Amino acid sequence: MNKPSINVAAGILIDDFNRVLIAERLAGGHQAGWWEFPGGKINAVESSYEGLVRELAEELGITVYTASELLTYSYEYPERLVKLYVFVVENYSGQPTGVEGQALRWEPVAALMEVGLLPADLPIVDALYKLRPDIAGIR
Repeated sequence: MNKPSINVAAGILIDDFNRVLIAERLAGGHQAGWWEFPGGKINAVESSYEGLVRELAEELGITVYTASELLTYSYEYPERLVKLYVFVVENYSGQPTGVEGQALRWEPVAALMEVGLLPADLPIVDALYKLRPDIAGIR
Protein backbone atom coordinates (compact mmCIF):
# COMPACT_ATOMS: atom_id res chain seq x y z
CA MET A 1 0.00 0.00 0.00
CA ASN A 2 1.32 3.44 -0.92
CA LYS A 3 1.22 5.90 1.92
CA PRO A 4 0.50 9.56 1.31
CA SER A 5 3.71 11.57 1.11
CA ILE A 6 4.20 15.18 2.16
CA ASN A 7 7.15 17.54 1.95
CA VAL A 8 7.89 19.68 4.99
CA ALA A 9 10.30 22.58 5.55
CA ALA A 10 11.64 23.13 9.07
CA GLY A 11 13.69 26.03 10.37
CA ILE A 12 16.32 26.11 13.09
CA LEU A 13 16.38 29.54 14.71
CA ILE A 14 19.27 30.25 17.07
CA ASP A 15 19.31 32.96 19.72
CA ASP A 16 22.29 34.83 21.21
CA PHE A 17 22.70 32.08 23.84
CA ASN A 18 22.95 29.28 21.21
CA ARG A 19 19.50 27.99 22.07
CA VAL A 20 17.15 26.80 19.35
CA LEU A 21 13.45 27.57 19.01
CA ILE A 22 10.89 24.78 19.29
CA ALA A 23 7.10 24.94 18.99
CA GLU A 24 4.37 22.83 20.55
CA ARG A 25 1.96 21.13 18.16
CA LEU A 26 -1.58 22.35 18.63
CA ALA A 27 -4.35 20.29 20.23
CA GLY A 28 -6.57 18.49 17.75
CA GLY A 29 -3.88 18.10 15.09
CA HIS A 30 -1.54 15.29 14.07
CA GLN A 31 0.90 14.55 16.92
CA ALA A 32 -0.72 17.16 19.19
CA GLY A 33 1.24 18.10 22.31
CA TRP A 34 4.65 17.10 20.95
CA TRP A 35 7.36 19.70 20.36
CA GLU A 36 8.94 20.32 16.96
CA PHE A 37 11.10 22.69 14.99
CA PRO A 38 8.91 25.38 13.38
CA GLY A 39 7.86 24.90 9.78
CA GLY A 40 5.22 23.14 7.77
CA LYS A 41 4.04 21.66 4.51
CA ILE A 42 5.61 22.81 1.27
CA ASN A 43 3.10 23.66 -1.46
CA ALA A 44 3.46 21.90 -4.82
CA VAL A 45 4.51 25.13 -6.58
CA GLU A 46 7.16 26.07 -3.97
CA SER A 47 10.80 25.16 -3.53
CA SER A 48 11.74 23.91 -0.08
CA TYR A 49 13.28 27.32 0.68
CA GLU A 50 10.16 29.19 -0.45
CA GLY A 51 8.05 26.89 1.74
CA LEU A 52 10.30 27.60 4.70
CA VAL A 53 10.03 31.37 4.24
CA ARG A 54 6.22 31.24 3.91
CA GLU A 55 5.69 28.82 6.80
CA LEU A 56 7.87 30.79 9.24
CA ALA A 57 6.06 33.99 8.29
CA GLU A 58 2.68 32.31 8.89
CA GLU A 59 3.63 30.44 12.09
CA LEU A 60 6.13 32.79 13.74
CA GLY A 61 5.46 36.19 12.18
CA ILE A 62 9.06 36.59 11.03
CA THR A 63 10.65 37.45 7.69
CA VAL A 64 13.47 35.10 6.70
CA TYR A 65 16.28 36.72 4.69
CA THR A 66 18.85 33.90 4.59
CA ALA A 67 18.90 30.24 5.55
CA SER A 68 21.21 27.36 4.67
CA GLU A 69 20.25 23.73 4.27
CA LEU A 70 21.26 21.55 7.21
CA LEU A 71 19.89 18.21 5.99
CA THR A 72 17.13 16.47 4.07
CA TYR A 73 15.68 13.10 5.07
CA SER A 74 12.50 11.03 5.12
CA TYR A 75 10.57 9.79 8.13
CA GLU A 76 7.85 7.15 7.94
CA TYR A 77 4.83 7.42 10.19
CA PRO A 78 2.31 4.54 10.25
CA GLU A 79 -0.10 6.60 8.14
CA ARG A 80 2.21 8.80 6.01
CA LEU A 81 5.69 9.41 4.69
CA VAL A 82 7.25 12.81 5.41
CA LYS A 83 10.26 14.25 3.61
CA LEU A 84 11.85 16.97 5.73
CA TYR A 85 13.96 19.81 4.38
CA VAL A 86 15.76 21.37 7.34
CA PHE A 87 17.38 24.81 7.23
CA VAL A 88 19.39 26.87 9.72
CA VAL A 89 17.90 30.37 9.59
CA GLU A 90 20.81 32.79 9.66
CA ASN A 91 19.15 36.14 9.17
CA TYR A 92 15.56 37.17 9.87
CA SER A 93 13.57 40.11 11.16
CA GLY A 94 10.77 40.18 13.70
CA GLN A 95 10.27 38.56 17.08
CA PRO A 96 9.14 34.92 16.82
CA THR A 97 5.67 34.52 18.31
CA GLY A 98 3.13 31.70 18.25
CA VAL A 99 0.90 33.28 15.60
CA GLU A 100 -1.37 30.20 15.49
CA GLY A 101 -1.58 29.99 19.28
CA GLN A 102 1.24 27.47 19.67
CA ALA A 103 3.62 27.66 22.62
CA LEU A 104 7.27 28.46 21.81
CA ARG A 105 10.44 27.79 23.82
CA TRP A 106 14.15 28.41 23.38
CA GLU A 107 16.14 25.32 24.40
CA PRO A 108 19.84 24.42 24.40
CA VAL A 109 20.65 21.66 21.93
CA ALA A 110 21.76 19.46 24.84
CA ALA A 111 18.22 19.56 26.29
CA LEU A 112 16.35 18.70 23.09
CA MET A 113 16.30 14.95 23.68
CA GLU A 114 14.40 15.51 26.95
CA VAL A 115 11.67 17.97 25.92
CA GLY A 116 9.21 15.68 24.13
CA LEU A 117 10.46 16.41 20.63
CA LEU A 118 8.69 14.59 17.79
CA PRO A 119 10.50 11.35 16.91
CA ALA A 120 10.61 12.60 13.31
CA ASP A 121 12.73 15.58 14.48
CA LEU A 122 15.35 13.59 16.39
CA PRO A 123 17.67 13.26 13.34
CA ILE A 124 17.84 17.06 13.35
CA VAL A 125 19.31 17.01 16.86
CA ASP A 126 21.95 14.52 15.72
CA ALA A 127 22.75 16.74 12.72
CA LEU A 128 23.14 19.78 14.98
CA TYR A 129 25.71 17.90 17.05
CA LYS A 130 27.60 16.68 13.98
CA LEU A 131 27.23 19.54 11.52
CA ARG A 132 26.86 22.57 13.79
CA PRO A 133 29.01 21.92 16.88
CA ASP A 134 29.18 25.70 17.37
CA ILE A 135 25.52 25.82 18.49
CA ALA A 136 25.55 22.40 20.12
CA GLY A 137 28.06 23.64 22.71
CA ILE A 138 30.91 21.48 21.38
CA ARG A 139 34.22 23.20 20.92
